[in-house]
Amino acid sequence: MSKMLSAWFAVSSIVLLLLCAIAISYSAWLAILLGVLGVANIGWGFVIKARQNRRQGNTI
Repeated sequence: MSKMLSAWFAVSSIVLLLLCAIAISYSAWLAILLGVLGVANIGWGFVIKARQNRRQGNTI
């Protein structure tokens, strides 16, 4: 995975989870939604990395 794409997933995940932490004060549903989006974003980053590694033939 390129450094720029890795940085994008890292920063966007941090922002989503930070917003989740702030939203806890306001609305439980909003906090849950942002938490799920943050975890899904992290997971999607791993999926992208695995697909690129598989395409390049890397096993690790």
